Amino acid sequence: MENLVSYLLNPRQLLTITLSVALTTTATGLGAQSTEAAKPMALRSVMERLGRDMQAVTGAISKEEWTLVAELAPKIAKHAEPPLGEKMRILGWLGTDAGKFRGFDGQVQDAASAMGDAAKRGDGQAVIAAFSKTQQSCLACHQSFRQSFVEQFYGSR
Repeated sequence: MENLVSYLLNPRQLLTITLSVALTTTATGLGAQSTEAAKPMALRSVMERLGRDMQAVTGAISKEEWTLVAELAPKIAKHAEPPLGEKMRILGWLGTDAGKFRGFDGQVQDAASAMGDAAKRGDGQAVIAAFSKTQQSCLACHQSFRQSFVEQFYGSR
């Protein structure tokens, strides 16, 4: 317990956790935006759910509730997908970047699965490391695609 507290209070780890919470909040906020002309896509609700699950994991980590982390991790790893028609629109727009997009999703799946496995073992440091990898994969995807996605499907803001 003392090692975990020291680990969490480490400035680098504290920054990672704080950044994770901020990014999750930002991602959820993006889902709340809409334009009158554009109907929200199903992907928005998928992202909102992921944001809520990531926030819940953050809270569970802070309380060392490994059972809750183990319960939430598969929801993140095996998150819902948009309907086939919407998926085809998105993949068409992505074009040659579809593999990169899928790669980020695969990284999220792998890291979230590792987080769940670590939580089942009660290994707090491994949970935090896997959570960080999950969040880093989310961030990389968002930085690569979010702005152009919003412009393409919702118009410029």
